[in-house]
Amino acid sequence: MTDTTVKRELVTVPEMAHRLGIGRSLGYELINKGEIASVKIGKSRRVPCSEIDRYIAEHTQHGAA
Repeated sequence: MTDTTVKRELVTVPEMAHRLGIGRSLGYELINKGEIASVKIGKSRRVPCSEIDRYIAEHTQHGAA
């Protein structure tokens, strides 16, 4: 038995938005403002999973200020 599970490196903007718990429009807004990098493949826009992880890490608050 072989493992055919493939980890996707790129996700769609709606998938990114779902992972962040935001709407699709806000997802596109974050991309347009340069807060999240994306890749254009043909007419499609994809977001690297590493970019989502980076965005979460940069916006996570640790402790009280």
